[in-house]
Amino acid sequence: MRIPEAKLIEVLTRHQELEARMAENLPPDEYVALSREYAELSPVAKAVSELRAARAELAGVEELLDDPGTDAEMRSMAQEEAQELEDRLPGLENRMLVLLAPKDEADRKNAILEVRAGTGGDEAALFAGDLFRMYQNYAADRGWQVEIMSASESDVGGFKEIIGRVSGQDVFAKLKYESGVHRVQRVPETETQGRIHTSAATVAVLPEAEEVDIDIDEKDLRVDTYRAQGAGGQHVNTTDSAVRITHVPSGVVVQCQDEKSQHKNRAKAMTMLRAKLYDHKRQETEAARAADRKGQVGSGDRSERIRTYNFPQGRVTDHRINLTLYKLDRVITGEALDEIIDPLIAHDQADRLASMGLEAEG
Repeated sequence: MRIPEAKLIEVLTRHQELEARMAENLPPDEYVALSREYAELSPVAKAVSELRAARAELAGVEELLDDPGTDAEMRSMAQEEAQELEDRLPGLENRMLVLLAPKDEADRKNAILEVRAGTGGDEAALFAGDLFRMYQNYAADRGWQVEIMSASESDVGGFKEIIGRVSGQDVFAKLKYESGVHRVQRVPETETQGRIHTSAATVAVLPEAEEVDIDIDEKDLRVDTYRAQGAGGQHVNTTDSAVRITHVPSGVVVQCQDEKSQHKNRAKAMTMLRAKLYDHKRQETEAARAADRKGQVGSGDRSERIRTYNFPQGRVTDHRINLTLYKLDRVITGEALDEIIDPLIAHDQADRLASMGLEAEG
């Protein structure tokens, strides 16, 4: 679809307005807000200029071709140039559409990644561990950092629950599509008759909230301390260093026991609490925005079965976009995870563009 010229001029006009306003003597808060918008709009304005320049160039070439006085050699050169421009324009239009699509304000944030064993007992706990390692490898390949916030190991290895903080560039933009129920079909190591078992783990990816995003009143918190426990009931240490925080108005409960210091455990627990409260607020906003959108893949619904990992067939299927890859070995190590995430991003962007009455060309 051709983006209307009026829409392109609107972007350039706003960019110029911001530049002019920032040159004035503004209060610090207003300057910071405007500079943030200016930085976000700058790549869009650059893409607009490139698109308008290509359109103008094509119009000039077509005018030359329509002129009866154009000689044969010049006409041949103009035809080649017109073809090159016509081939370039759809790519410029699509890039522009992606830039104009409504943005998720949380995309640039770090993420709190929670993986919990679901149905399937010991095998589910082992699968939860496999998933968390998949995300650790995926993060390492992108130069992101993963910090374990809380972990509850199972008796046979794996995790009943493991929570990590993933930090880096555009972390939430990539990982948010992982929220939901992940199902695994494979023969457990303890299975003597070679039967395939089905187990599940739940993944939740929450944008990390800063204090400016969520204002938490200390009076709304109930903080309990207790002695940390390890897998199988062994004591991690002998002091009441573990922390459980309850946000009374919402009923949200978080806990952390991984650090020996009560102060550090409380800080980590507060990070998780802010993320949960921010995510709740964000989900409400996104649900309202998505009311008119169909096929949404970025909803973050943790009860939805989103993906199946079938080990006997080496197959991974993402049920939201009906995508199947026969490279399970490379997906579960994180190496080929982008081959699932990128189509999910493209699908979500298409939905967002449709909500604007625009659509990318295939």
